[in-house]
Amino acid sequence: MSRFLVERTLKAGTNAQATSAVLSRNLRQQIPSIARAAGIYYYTDDGREVIDACGGSAVACLGHDNARVKAAVQRQMESVPYCHSQFFTTRTSEELAMKVEASSDGKMARLLTLSSGSEALEAALKVARQYYLELPDPQPQRIHFIARTPSYHGATLKTLAVGGHLSRRALFEPILSDSSAKVSQCNPYRELRPGESLKTYVARLATELDDAFCRFPAGTVCAFVAETVTGASTGSVPPAEGYFAAVKEVCEKHGALLILDEVMCGIGRTGTMHAWQQEKVVPNIQVIGKGFGAGYVPISGVLIDHEVNKVLESGSAKFSHGQSFQAHPSACAAALEVQKIIHEEDLLANVRAMGSRLASALQAKIGSHPNVGDIRGRGLFWSVEFVKDNNLPFPAERNVGYSVHELAMQEPYNLCVYPGKGTVDGISGDHVLIAPPYNVTPGEIDMIVERLAAVLFDFFREDRDMGRVDPRQW
Repeated sequence: MSRFLVERTLKAGTNAQATSAVLSRNLRQQIPSIARAAGIYYYTDDGREVIDACGGSAVACLGHDNARVKAAVQRQMESVPYCHSQFFTTRTSEELAMKVEASSDGKMARLLTLSSGSEALEAALKVARQYYLELPDPQPQRIHFIARTPSYHGATLKTLAVGGHLSRRALFEPILSDSSAKVSQCNPYRELRPGESLKTYVARLATELDDAFCRFPAGTVCAFVAETVTGASTGSVPPAEGYFAAVKEVCEKHGALLILDEVMCGIGRTGTMHAWQQEKVVPNIQVIGKGFGAGYVPISGVLIDHEVNKVLESGSAKFSHGQSFQAHPSACAAALEVQKIIHEEDLLANVRAMGSRLASALQAKIGSHPNVGDIRGRGLFWSVEFVKDNNLPFPAERNVGYSVHELAMQEPYNLCVYPGKGTVDGISGDHVLIAPPYNVTPGEIDMIVERLAAVLFDFFREDRDMGRVDPRQW
């Protein structure tokens, strides 16, 4: 644990336990209390103004005080705040589904709205299973899934089982199902071999996936699950060119579906409404969340393509899944307004322009830092991976990514970035993720990078006892 985290934890002590009834992520850690939020800023109870450079976890894609979204939620609450989706539909949920379907260029057919990314990925796995049961010639033997390591697809037991993030799985391994297999991540920075071309690398990964299918009895895998651009697990790693085309070819060879997890990277975050649109590969099932409702409401979604929809419609015409807050009218109202704002204000153009500015500024300010191994991303979805000598990761127990976040949150930096650990193999490796709102300004981009550079310079200079490398000539 870093000195910064130790000091804050000791300062909180038992007082944090005594003053809070919240079952929080860390029962001994005292975290700042937010009084209000506006634009790109948080304002804490102790009077600080903190730049939210990551939208929480890439959620707040319109900033924190969008009047249109708040008004849309209020209007919905005044008419129909809630109804059960088994008994009623609403104009709002119907319009939202049509809007999202249109944003896929008509490639996707239906939308299921839920409340969190974990719920949505869980439902996506159930859709895949039911698809094979509803075929004219059913395939009930399809019970397996293949994913990547490291990867993260949710906090429920099944999504943890499918995911390949070892540290997040560790406590629950004994009760996780064993019906999934793992293949390597697509990460040229970490996995490209000396002298290997990207084309050869992609072919190698496709062969590995094909081999993974063959480890199961023929025709027993439901789907391959992957983030189009990785999020919390490995930090904004975009796929190598041709990777998903090769992956889909392998899936089709084995009669399996392709599920793309775009909970973090979707709905405009990488510069197109759906990250797969840049890959020119259409998933059979897609999961969205986080920026879908821009943080104003909890909402996520599952999209199915026309093939999956056709099979379900021709079979039982039912999806065997239901939740109390499915298609929640107030949540759908917020998400619908978010989609309208992104379109009407041409925010995807700003995502691309400000993303380019962010990438250039990060490279200019910290690209030569000896503890910065890689700067990567797309649109307004960027990560910085930290290393020690020879691009080796810091030991997991040093918690470098979170410690950088902890320091950044303090005076004089007042910067919130999203920390990640297990970046390399699910245990070791650290990064921080930067995901400002789609309407971020050039001045705000420059300020984020300036403050992050100051944080890194001070952090890696200070603690020699952590085994960190001095900045030397940086």
